[in-house]
Amino acid sequence: MTSGSSCIRPACKKRFQHWRGADEGEIYTTQLSENPFAALTIVVAPAILTNASSILCSGTANRLARVVDRTRVVSAKLAHVAPNAESSLVWQGQLEALRVRWTLVLRALKFFYMSLGSFAAAALISLFGSVSAASGFHVAFNFMALLGLLSGTIGVVGLASGCTVMMRETRLAIQNLEEEAELTALAVEKT
Repeated sequence: MTSGSSCIRPACKKRFQHWRGADEGEIYTTQLSENPFAALTIVVAPAILTNASSILCSGTANRLARVVDRTRVVSAKLAHVAPNAESSLVWQGQLEALRVRWTLVLRALKFFYMSLGSFAAAALISLFGSVSAASGFHVAFNFMALLGLLSGTIGVVGLASGCTVMMRETRLAIQNLEEEAELTALAVEKT
């Protein structure tokens, strides 16, 4: 075998050159125009990530509701405890921790909503990009590809950031739970 084009069949070589863009300066456009399902594969990834973001938004909103409920309970208990009682400091500490938790949950919720919008935009941009590729508008295809990539990247960064913030909030929730268990044990010992 010799190096060069002699090891590639002429029909395959021509198709490979066309796929690479050697003939007309096209990049991947022949796949989109030959296969109508190629556009579907471009849209599927952002759609799945949109679904994941919406589920995380729902779970995070439920977490926020739990933090609000717990804040109301702690505030009510703090209102019924004498200001200089030993448990007053513990309840005030829990209330401060709850403030930090709801701030974290709200931040995570913002990240998840940003991701949701970014992935939805990426899916729509990808659809428009595939239509422009099939129509032969190469400049529009390149612009849409870059815009879709940027939108998807923003979505992934937001998703990862929101998950990181929620991990931090979960650690605080476990610490609050441990403190509450200690407070309950202290109250049981005194009775």
